[in-house]
Amino acid sequence: MLNKKMFWMFLMFTTLVSAQELTQTIKGKIWDNETQEPIPFATVVIKNTNPIIGTTTEDNGNFRLENAPLGRYDIEVSYLGYESTIISEVVVTSAKEVVLKITLTESPYALDEVIIRPETRKEAPLNKMATVSARMLSVEEASRYAGGFDDPARLASSFPGVATSSVGNNAIIVRGNAPKYLQWKIEGIEVPNPNHFANLSAFGGGGLTALSSNLLANSDFFTGAFPAEYNNALSGVFDIKMRNGNSSEYEHSIEAGIIGIDFASEGPLGKKENGASYLANYRYSTLGLISSLLPDDAGKINYQDLSFNLSLPTKKAGSFSIWGIGLIDNSESLTEKDVNKQVYYENVEQEDVSQYMGALGINNRLTLKNSAYLNTTLSVSTIGIDLKTDRLNNQSQLQPENEIKNTNYDIVFKSFLNKKFSAKHTNRTGVTLRGLAYDINLKENNVNTNTLNTLASENGFSSLLSAYSNSSFSLKNWKLNLGINAQLFTLNNSVTIEPRLGLSHQINENNKLSFGYGLHSRIEPLNIYFATTANNTQANKDLKLSKAHHFVLAYDWNISEKLHLKIEPYFQYLFDIPIVANTTTSLINLEQDWFINDTYINAGKGQNYGIDLTLEQYINNGFYYLVSVSVFNSKYKTDTNKWYNTRFNKNYLITALAGKEFRLGKNKQNSLGINIRASIQGGNRYSPIDNQASLLQQDVEYNETNPFTQQAETVFLTDFTVNYEWNKRKTTQRLSLKVLNATNFEEFQGHRFNLQTNQVDKFKEGIIIPNISYKISF
Repeated sequence: MLNKKMFWMFLMFTTLVSAQELTQTIKGKIWDNETQEPIPFATVVIKNTNPIIGTTTEDNGNFRLENAPLGRYDIEVSYLGYESTIISEVVVTSAKEVVLKITLTESPYALDEVIIRPETRKEAPLNKMATVSARMLSVEEASRYAGGFDDPARLASSFPGVATSSVGNNAIIVRGNAPKYLQWKIEGIEVPNPNHFANLSAFGGGGLTALSSNLLANSDFFTGAFPAEYNNALSGVFDIKMRNGNSSEYEHSIEAGIIGIDFASEGPLGKKENGASYLANYRYSTLGLISSLLPDDAGKINYQDLSFNLSLPTKKAGSFSIWGIGLIDNSESLTEKDVNKQVYYENVEQEDVSQYMGALGINNRLTLKNSAYLNTTLSVSTIGIDLKTDRLNNQSQLQPENEIKNTNYDIVFKSFLNKKFSAKHTNRTGVTLRGLAYDINLKENNVNTNTLNTLASENGFSSLLSAYSNSSFSLKNWKLNLGINAQLFTLNNSVTIEPRLGLSHQINENNKLSFGYGLHSRIEPLNIYFATTANNTQANKDLKLSKAHHFVLAYDWNISEKLHLKIEPYFQYLFDIPIVANTTTSLINLEQDWFINDTYINAGKGQNYGIDLTLEQYINNGFYYLVSVSVFNSKYKTDTNKWYNTRFNKNYLITALAGKEFRLGKNKQNSLGINIRASIQGGNRYSPIDNQASLLQQDVEYNETNPFTQQAETVFLTDFTVNYEWNKRKTTQRLSLKVLNATNFEEFQGHRFNLQTNQVDKFKEGIIIPNISYKISF
């Protein structure tokens, strides 16, 4: 009888629990953006809740909102004398507490001069010294947006002026620039390309990112006229931030899908009241797990990566963080055994590739007296590739075709002092000392001798040194960002002095006009400097840095609280670009060629000009959309004094994405998100085929006297993402279907020499990349 009563009591309890509305805690800290000092007594309110859920921050700037219903919310933060802000589209689930770090900017206006209204600008960059061509990348958007694929690079391709290299590669072309001109940064430090299978299809990109969305915080992406603190970039900058782990609760997640398995964990380190935390993430490719089940001639491909962030605040020595990322890749392709199928060189080649990348940094942020703080980072990083290709000869014997053994090591010391002189003036001044160690060995087959010739063989150490100062001035409806960056490349003592300027005018509450200018520069891949040229010398060691002037106008119109229009015309003038004298060859077009032995001079020029337009509706009643249109021209010239199309001159990009989120379940605690993206962009450029030379060389040869006059057909791609998320007590589960190139559009991939017909064939391929995954967070 007792057991029966206990059964009914248990049943009633579970019924009540299941019917109870699930809630979660939203917590975080409010900081002064310029001084990094906590702001006490700031007001934090979850908008559109009934009754209103809100609180004020404590003396240390911390806040905590208990019992927030599950869903998606905008959070408004305000404090007397500061510009109010709205953190939009914050997702609340049952499994994990929401941890926010929010900064406020002190208003330069007297309180009786202007009414300060909170502004919703979710795309506004985190770096307040950025004036134009900058946007915040949301980690949640990378998971939600169709085509984002949890990849910051693919997410960026939704924005104007940014094109992907191809479906199978996340290298991005920013406003007609080569992907190699893009810079990757983690926690303010330049790092090697953090993508799996990096620099194989295109320098600057790879197959998929090694940056897990479980670890990333909202980050900045720049497409031109960067602030003075950014050096060694010509086209764009990814400024990736890592979030801190939860310092009071242990939280974990496991995700399994077609592409790989993902494990994440976070929680407090030591006593909870210390505020220290850890956050770690590990991934392993599913293909690696099932490789033993595949046929012997299927080749192999596998990857794994690990990333972490430790947050260690102290009472007197400031806040420390230790972060790291590492990846290991292996791939193999085998020769085609059926002689009748040995049509192209890729069918008669065997290739083994091993790659790795790693970065480790320790950062300290020390708050000083008089509204200043000192931020210092020391990091080490490395990237390496070991590639060997063999090719079948006429006797079906494998002969060496090429070898790449390339390893780079970086040691970086970066420190800056941020000083807030007043609400109207903040200055940031710093230095970056980057040591460049290298071990380069590149070999390629000589068709005349059938032996491997060494094109580059060098190991040593050089450095790239930079110092900058940037001031931000706020006066009434005007804001001025003024700075300068100086850079020295010690390999050949190349020096650049680079002014930067940003000016914006708030015309009225909803309209703003901005202008940005910057001189920028970037070193070339190190193997080019050490290439053994035709006369058996290293003729490229004295190459200067490639440079570019950026000019950008911007008009912002807040049509409504949730609808925003932005228009940006721009002009970029490139100069000191390395070219081969008396030819049309320029490194402005370099995409993936490791085996270079030409002699270059800094006499090339280029120009990219166009206009970007973005119309974006933030999530409103579960619905959002974004339309971006870019029309541009990308030209270059050598010492022939004639302008040509660059390889990356697509001329136009049009992207439209939209999505709808439905709240489901008895208490609207589950969600179904349906998202789609369609993009149209101009086809890839290529030079005319030289059929006679191709027949003679038994390989694809182009007529480069009038380069890149041919253009492949227009590219039309469709991607979609469907997420279904359901919440239980202390757990959140998500089932996702993400597909790239859902319509199987066949992209132009280049040309291949047909060994059976002795002709050059155009190579087109349709690649569909699907990923079905299940994730549980607890």
